[in-house]
Amino acid sequence: MLEIKILGPGCANCRKLEAVAREAAAAANVQAEFVKVSDMKQIMHYDLLSTPGLVVNDKLVSSGRIPTVAEVQKWLVPV
Repeated sequence: MLEIKILGPGCANCRKLEAVAREAAAAANVQAEFVKVSDMKQIMHYDLLSTPGLVVNDKLVSSGRIPTVAEVQKWLVPV
């Protein structure tokens, strides 16, 4: 099972990113555990310059924007 982390203070963009990630996981038929990370010390561990951030299995894949569902699917299901 994948671990997907949403990094950010809980703003509207953070919630939108979580919705996109959940939709991508469902569309790709991937089981994932979603974790919200709002603690700035934990967020800084990922060298995140701007929120929201998306982490898949401890690897930062997106920051400062809302990726498309298709983009997130590519990160969830490597070819």
